[in-house]
Amino acid sequence: MENSSVVFVLLTIATISAISFSNGNIDVLCRESERQALLRFKQDLKDPMNRLSTWDGGDCCSWMGITCDNLTGHVLELHVNSGQAEHLDLLRYGLGGKINPSLLVLKYLKYLDLSGNNFEGIQIPSFIGCLKSLTHLNLSYSGFGGKIPHQLGNLSNLNYLNLGYCNFLKVESLQWMSGLSSLQYMEMTRIDLSKAFDWLQVVNILHSLVELRLSHCELDNNFAPLSVINFTSLVTLDLSFNNLGPLVPMWIFSLSNLEHLNVGSNFFALGSTSFGLKNLTRLISLDMFQNSFNSTIPQWIFCLKHLEYLGLTDTQLMGNIPSAIGNLTSINVLILSSNQLDGNIPNSFGNLCKLKELYLDSNRLSGAILGILTTCAAESLELLYLDDNQLSGLPASLGRLSNLQDFDVSHNQLTGSLPGSLGQLVKLESLDISHNLLEGVVSEVHFSNLTRLKTLYASGNSLTLKTSPLWLPPFQLEALNLNSWHLGLQPLHWIRRQHHLSELQISSAGISGTIPSWFCNFSLRLVYLNLSHNQFHGEFPCTNLSLPTIDLSSNQFNGSLPFVSSLPFSSLLDFSNNSFSGSAFHFFCGKNDDKQDLSIEGDESVYVHLGNNLLSGKIPNCWSKWESLAVLNLQNNNLLGVIPSSMGYLTSLSSLQLRNNNLHGNLPLSLQKCINLEVLDLSENNFVGMIPKWIGISLSSLVVLNLHSNRFQGDVPLELCNLMSLQILDLAQNNVSGTIPRCLCNLSSMTTSPNSGLPSLTFGSIRDEYDMMAKVVVVTKGREVEYGTVLNFVRSMDLSSNNLHGEIPVELTRLQLQTLNLSKNNLAGKIPSKIGDMTWLESLDLSENQLFGEIPPSMSRLTFLSVLNLSYNKFTGPIPRGTQLQSFNESSFIGNQLCGPPLQQKCSAKSDQGTPPAGSKQDQQVWLLKDNHFYLSLGLGFAFGFWCVLGSLLTNMPWSVAICRLLDRIVLKIYGAMF
Repeated sequence: MENSSVVFVLLTIATISAISFSNGNIDVLCRESERQALLRFKQDLKDPMNRLSTWDGGDCCSWMGITCDNLTGHVLELHVNSGQAEHLDLLRYGLGGKINPSLLVLKYLKYLDLSGNNFEGIQIPSFIGCLKSLTHLNLSYSGFGGKIPHQLGNLSNLNYLNLGYCNFLKVESLQWMSGLSSLQYMEMTRIDLSKAFDWLQVVNILHSLVELRLSHCELDNNFAPLSVINFTSLVTLDLSFNNLGPLVPMWIFSLSNLEHLNVGSNFFALGSTSFGLKNLTRLISLDMFQNSFNSTIPQWIFCLKHLEYLGLTDTQLMGNIPSAIGNLTSINVLILSSNQLDGNIPNSFGNLCKLKELYLDSNRLSGAILGILTTCAAESLELLYLDDNQLSGLPASLGRLSNLQDFDVSHNQLTGSLPGSLGQLVKLESLDISHNLLEGVVSEVHFSNLTRLKTLYASGNSLTLKTSPLWLPPFQLEALNLNSWHLGLQPLHWIRRQHHLSELQISSAGISGTIPSWFCNFSLRLVYLNLSHNQFHGEFPCTNLSLPTIDLSSNQFNGSLPFVSSLPFSSLLDFSNNSFSGSAFHFFCGKNDDKQDLSIEGDESVYVHLGNNLLSGKIPNCWSKWESLAVLNLQNNNLLGVIPSSMGYLTSLSSLQLRNNNLHGNLPLSLQKCINLEVLDLSENNFVGMIPKWIGISLSSLVVLNLHSNRFQGDVPLELCNLMSLQILDLAQNNVSGTIPRCLCNLSSMTTSPNSGLPSLTFGSIRDEYDMMAKVVVVTKGREVEYGTVLNFVRSMDLSSNNLHGEIPVELTRLQLQTLNLSKNNLAGKIPSKIGDMTWLESLDLSENQLFGEIPPSMSRLTFLSVLNLSYNKFTGPIPRGTQLQSFNESSFIGNQLCGPPLQQKCSAKSDQGTPPAGSKQDQQVWLLKDNHFYLSLGLGFAFGFWCVLGSLLTNMPWSVAICRLLDRIVLKIYGAMF
């Protein structure tokens, strides 16, 4: 009896203890041995953000990232990941260092997550293969490298393996996988498996796989031949971004349980094998983006009744959207973006009652969007993207889209007014109707119920906003773009109440008046401000700016420039085309010489345009604090003095434009450190000295070199011939002498046709392309032309108004220029006979030289020529017949001894046949003798020069420069002796 009582008491105590443990009333501390192991593990790690600061104290079960067994206290899970793997700061702030083998003490560890860190290419520790209890191993985004240790194959209990985005891993064998018979999830995204030739020997062992992700793995169409792979349990398969084309591997068609398939960007063509996909009747999601179907939308897709997601972006689909699209009654997300689909949007879209997201952007669709607004589809749609099409109308029934959150119909051909029913879209958060042909009045009715609206983009229309003076919108916007609207004199009263606004664009809106004082505090929360092309006047009241992007250009602001206190990231500052005056010192250098408040964080670029103002004084000398500056435009001001040597710190500078100021002196040698310069415009100043040779040596990326209207002297440096990217060369109106270098034919960008599509010099802003960098002034056809985004199509050379002598090198005819101006020099000799090879010439000016002989017949082939000036030379004979040359005015040929149309002077029969002028036989013999001596000398010189130049180019560049100079002098002396 007593024994029974004792047993009962013991059972009662045990039960109470169990209940207490299960309810958490008694805390279970972690094992001391495991706590010490974790501390040793922490000791070997680099923790720049101190994220393991909680790893202190007696109970490791309470530490961040640690999960323990509630009964035994053993550590079961270790999570030391750095959050979102896509975050750009992982390389800077993630954990690093070494992985201490002390983890082997954690014998009951099931989850090990080291993802989202930066282990700087160290090898995955082989001892991980001894953690036999592991079921989940996540090493993605962790920076491991080297070979994958074969010991990982010992993890027979592993269900989950993620090695994705470990870009430093080398995979030459996958034999270690043969022991992972329990594996259900495997991801190796962005790991090169192209050398893993034993893939086929291993893959069939993984019968339990449910999800397999091998995206960006450099696989080709040989990695899985027909009928080899047998993944009967596979539900999810991602093979995107490989090279599996042109046919979809047929083994995929046998995956009868497959629900999610992604084979995007694999160079697939729509061959007969694609029809096998219709047998995958359980498919819920199918993504085949960026393949080359070159066909209409295949009919077999409409047989997949369970599809909820279909992605066919950029697959070169064409033709109409079939009405059978209405058969996809389960579809939630339909993406047909970036194709060549045309015709109207079919009414059958109205049958898609579960459709939430529809992407039809970047096609050729036309008509209205009525089909989407019928029946139940209008009530289910949440995201609707129709931008970049040819749609023509917004129906009055737009308000039926009762659940719509995002609506983008920008860059279409929408006409008429904005429907008032827009105000019924009570859930709308983002609206983009920009760049259409909409007109009329927009009133408070259009916004009456848009309480959730956050972004409104409506630029590029002819809409007029008319609201009451006290109108308060029902929404709080984050971004507002009403460029080109008619907003009246002072529309800022309601914008002031937008407390969450970060982007404000109201350029070209007909606004006048001054900026109110409250705007300065309001602007502190902005990251993008565009008030350009209005009639704002007076001083800009905000003296302390920290906006990343601010455009005040083309207004009537005056007074001093505002002070820029900080630029937190990539910044654009455009104050051009105003009347700002005074010094630019405080703008660039801060409040005084000793203190600079400007702070530019990171390695982002800064773009500054202060051109076309009334700025005076010297160029500031504090450029060491602007190392991120990419574009600097100070043209058309009243700046004086020299270019400060500190500009050599601007090693990121791509464009420097100082034209039309009062600058003088020599170019500082420090500019040769600006090796990324693509545009250098120093024209219309008073710079002196020789044109520096280092321009052609250090500034190898130059696209535009403009030294027009200065006082440079000396020869044209042969080093300029090294500028292979040069498209525009302007040395006009200087004191340059010597001959035209023959090596200018080496400027390879000038030898390509203007339609070759070289990259343009542009800067993309948050919303619209900003072409500040690309605006370059070029003198062509007798006038100054400012080229913007089409600069990449321009080829021009202007050496006019100098003291150049000698002949026009025949090598210049290899250049495919649009503008060639050699006028007002002392050039002699004949026009090269191959001038007709310059087929893209639009403007040719050789006037006011000493050129002689006949006009080459090939010139009549210049069919694009619209400006020609050969006046005031010594040309003789007939003007070549052809429709082109006869179309010019007589002034193009005045001051010569030419004949024939368009001149009134008629040619004699002999001259019309192109024969030499009549003379005595003795005169003809003397003329022929001189001519033969000249051509003999020229031939010998050519032979000597050709092999010397070729040999020097093959050996040493300085020798080639010396030889070119010697040959120019020899030819010049021979030419002078003969004539």
